[in-house]
Amino acid sequence: MPVSVEWFSSIDAVAADAAGALDRAAQPWLYDRIDWFRLTVTHIAPAARLAILRVRQREAAAWLFLVETGRRAAAPLASWYTLRFAPILAGRDSATLLPALLDAAASRFDTIALHPLATPLSGAGWRGYSDRASTNWTIDLPLPDFKSYWAARPKQVRNTVARRSRSHPLEIRIHRDVDADVWRAYEDIYAASWKPAEGSLPFLRALAKQEAAAGTLRLGLGHDAAGRAVAAQFWLVENGVATIHKLAHREDAKAGSPGSLLSQAMFRSAIDEDRVRRIDFGLGNEPYKADWVDTPRSVWRTDLYRPTRLRGLVGIAQETAARLARRRPLD
Repeated sequence: MPVSVEWFSSIDAVAADAAGALDRAAQPWLYDRIDWFRLTVTHIAPAARLAILRVRQREAAAWLFLVETGRRAAAPLASWYTLRFAPILAGRDSATLLPALLDAAASRFDTIALHPLATPLSGAGWRGYSDRASTNWTIDLPLPDFKSYWAARPKQVRNTVARRSRSHPLEIRIHRDVDADVWRAYEDIYAASWKPAEGSLPFLRALAKQEAAAGTLRLGLGHDAAGRAVAAQFWLVENGVATIHKLAHREDAKAGSPGSLLSQAMFRSAIDEDRVRRIDFGLGNEPYKADWVDTPRSVWRTDLYRPTRLRGLVGIAQETAARLARRRPLD
């Protein structure tokens, strides 16, 4: 049976064609859902030129969510909030459609940049160059038992939490919904933290409301003895996995290690109450993550070029030159 190929320039058109195959009930992971892409377009890339590819054969389908970045050039429909990007699959044997998906992409684009990928991506007819772009830290839990998890943490972390719990106690509240006061506290903490300016608070609030309705939101706030919110963490818990999306604390409260105290409470809740089997610390190789989770995995960027097209050949030449320059010893 031949493979059906279709390009879409709107999220609504993709949703109608997918007929539920990209909804929460069909896709277990956040970044594979039509709602995630809808939020991204609405709040982060409203002017993006969407180029969303779907291939289908019998009951199997595969999608590649792209945006045009130039003449015959594309990048993922993603943002700094995207912790994983990949072709999306639905239906039995859908993985067998990946070659057809990349082949169809070649009909429209000569260069495609894909990131953040869990594994490098390649396809016939493309010349691919993959580079490590970031690190994803996780921990897998043989048993959902916080006592065992905590006993395995570095002694320095356990001692710091014990001391600060006595000297700077926090009242911890883990919210599963967001009202105006909760969200205002989150924004105030972030604005007073060491973090750079937030990319899109409307996106985060919309995501929080969406996930609260689905029952996956865990928005933790730590309040000091004066009742002031000094630390915040934005987690989502679903399908046995807790993902830490955002965390921050007020810079003027850092002497009390509010972030560590809130982290302990969030990990305890995720493990003992939500019974998760994996905790995912998102992207970034910050040293403190190794105190809380134990497995670093490389995250990749793959740049694909069509060697039979002029723009593809130019990209290949530039990639080759850049790699040779990196290997060349300093004079």
